[in-house]
Amino acid sequence: MAERTGSGLVREGSLVVLVGPSGSGKTTWADAVFGPGQVVSADRLRAVVGHGEHDLAASADAFDVLDRIVAARVGRRLTTVVDTLGLDPDRRRAWRALAASAGVPCVAVAFDTPPAQCRRRNAARARPVPARVLSGQVRSYAEQRPGLETEGFDAVLAAGTVDVRVVAPEVAAAARVVEGPPPSAVAPAVPPPAGAPLPAPGGLRFGLHLSRFEVPGGPAELAERLRDVAGRAERAGFASLWVMDHFRQIPQLGRPWENMPEAAVTLATLAAATRTATVGCLVHCVTYRNVGLLGRTVATLDVLSGGRAWCGLGAGWFEAEHAGYGWPFPGARERLDLLEDALEALPVLWGPGAHAFTGRRIRLPEAMGYPRPLRGRVPILVGGGGERRTLRLVAQHADACNLTGDVDTVRHKVAVLERHCADVGRDPGSVEVTHLSTVRVEAGGPRPAGPSGPAGSPRAGGTARGVRAVAGTVADHVLRVRALRAVGVQHVIVSLDGLWDTPAVEAFGEVIAACTDG
Repeated sequence: MAERTGSGLVREGSLVVLVGPSGSGKTTWADAVFGPGQVVSADRLRAVVGHGEHDLAASADAFDVLDRIVAARVGRRLTTVVDTLGLDPDRRRAWRALAASAGVPCVAVAFDTPPAQCRRRNAARARPVPARVLSGQVRSYAEQRPGLETEGFDAVLAAGTVDVRVVAPEVAAAARVVEGPPPSAVAPAVPPPAGAPLPAPGGLRFGLHLSRFEVPGGPAELAERLRDVAGRAERAGFASLWVMDHFRQIPQLGRPWENMPEAAVTLATLAAATRTATVGCLVHCVTYRNVGLLGRTVATLDVLSGGRAWCGLGAGWFEAEHAGYGWPFPGARERLDLLEDALEALPVLWGPGAHAFTGRRIRLPEAMGYPRPLRGRVPILVGGGGERRTLRLVAQHADACNLTGDVDTVRHKVAVLERHCADVGRDPGSVEVTHLSTVRVEAGGPRPAGPSGPAGSPRAGGTARGVRAVAGTVADHVLRVRALRAVGVQHVIVSLDGLWDTPAVEAFGEVIAACTDG
């Protein structure tokens, strides 16, 4: 049975068939995701047997060579990507039969690129496809696309997110590759690696965000306190641990001279103290580091944590921090350009080979990095709820988004994200929606109605240190989590007031237990 269209895993040795009209991005995508020699291109073979890639008179000879190369590679169980239009049903049938005879998976990758974008790309080419020919390809693709899932491919994946990872069979098995449609739209975009926590019933997960580090005993006690909190959080049911990427405390949370350990080193400490919880930064600012260095840092964290790293990315906002460290603070448009470049460059850096990457603001002449992440690619979360561009970048490239605010705000943002997913041809269920807030769990039963709010309703409250927190009993927080879940949140991430000097972790553990049991 074919896998639901979306992001997915491609086992090593698979035959991958690209399907899409001219200008849909097939060649660019294949070169970015797969290694040299794995992509067999009809256009490039025309240049080998004819006068150039556009020598249509050489097509018959080019396809004859292509078929021979594909057959030889499949016979040796080498990962092979067929880069043609893929719009000939008979050829697709022949490729499926070839893969079946060799006992390897045959995967179709569909390019649901909007026709207008295909036409724009085609018009920009030195030798564009005639407009009437391209229109015919677009019509043919639209007619054939709905039936791809029933043709007999082992999986039908959408390439819009550039999220296909090539993994060895044993890794794919450990990552719980599911035959048939995923159980629901709340499944995480990237299957968890071996040893990572599986989503709770209904797909709901919980994360702990560490944002303040004023621990009893000061810096001398910080390492031990981090290890202790990490272990307790894992035992309490937290599936993920997160820190901020800041070099001084942000004004919303405290004073600038408070302790703020460097993010990557802190995540390594948390990973070493746990066995199953994923670890990630919420979020790395793309203006603080060369994206190549960031990619290597995250890949190393993934390897040393046993495949438990997430990569959070954001465009940045804290101008005073930039000024204090002498970093440029470009305008919003340039920062979002940097974010988009990073989203596109990191999968290239984590992939095999040494491909060059040139983006809007970033250039990597040789994007090579080893060891590669254990899963072939680290899942990416984008922080921020900007509706015109940030959430669109999520739909195009990311595995998860992080939202803040009340239930009505989240409902609206999720609807915006779903519209962007529809525009780029992506299933919104393949994007995990996370939500971040600061909370305080209070003891006792339901509160009577009063100035602080009605009974059973969490309320915003201050702390002795001025941090705003959503305060309420266990029952209050369970109701709040269920309300967030109802509007699309699958991963509830909380900063806990009183983390270092109260049993706050265990108190919220009761919320986790109540939500996952019910």
